[in-house]
Amino acid sequence: MKIISSEQIQSLGITPEKCVEWVREAFLIKERCQLPPKISLHPQGTDFINTMPCILPSEYHTFGCKVVTRIKGQHPALNSEMMMFDTLSGKMTALVNTDWITAMRTGAVAALAINTFRQSKSKIYSFVGLGVMGHATLDCLFATNKNQQLTIRLKKYKDHAERTIDRYPNFDKVSWEVVETMEELVDGADVVVSCITDANGLLVEDTDLFKPGVLVVPVHTRGFQNCDTVFDKIFADDEGHVKGFKYFSQFKQFAEIGDVLSGRLIGRTNDMERILSYNIGLGLHDVMFANNILNILQ
Repeated sequence: MKIISSEQIQSLGITPEKCVEWVREAFLIKERCQLPPKISLHPQGTDFINTMPCILPSEYHTFGCKVVTRIKGQHPALNSEMMMFDTLSGKMTALVNTDWITAMRTGAVAALAINTFRQSKSKIYSFVGLGVMGHATLDCLFATNKNQQLTIRLKKYKDHAERTIDRYPNFDKVSWEVVETMEELVDGADVVVSCITDANGLLVEDTDLFKPGVLVVPVHTRGFQNCDTVFDKIFADDEGHVKGFKYFSQFKQFAEIGDVLSGRLIGRTNDMERILSYNIGLGLHDVMFANNILNILQ
């Protein structure tokens, strides 16, 4: 059995472009996977411990189960480990630290959702939550939009906005804005991305502030429930992970992102639709990343 550290994984130099490629490939094999909804337990308050199992299609003969924790005050906010098994023998093949995998597959899925569902002339991309997940999303967004002029609007919090701008000193096609309030953040934005891991209540009370054609990507699902019943279309990684949402039965139109990527369904049909993309985070992506990484390390 191999023990794979986050440092080993980072030393491989896997690019953000490759991460987006891997999550796209995972979505395209999703219907052939065994992928039950994650089990979420809450030891106290809003803290959680999630268990995320997945069996890849038979040709991979691979099962993985990730355990991810979010305990208030820990840094980074999310910590995770995954056990990998060979389904032909039942033997455990690896214990993989998945902190890097969790961040990069999350950022890659968010970037893929943005590239898939944004309106055709999107210019202003607003971000709240500028920690590990927010930076991973920016990494993947920039990597897959190298020839586009992007305006990135950041919600001010402590010195996070300034440190984020300093993180990307040589991105000539990126211009930056920093705003004080959530209302300023979403007003006029073409894409709104939230990477905060905890939210009490709604982040924006007035849904009219979201312009026609906006795409909202709540990476950790919190704070935008008032959009559920008024937005034109809602997409998610997996129906089983969202059908327990309070307003699921009131979604105007729902589909999985994989159905759009495969061409079975059309995503955005015009630049006036307001779209919400719930990227819940699938064990499928974690297992796919870990499997690919183990293959590289062989």
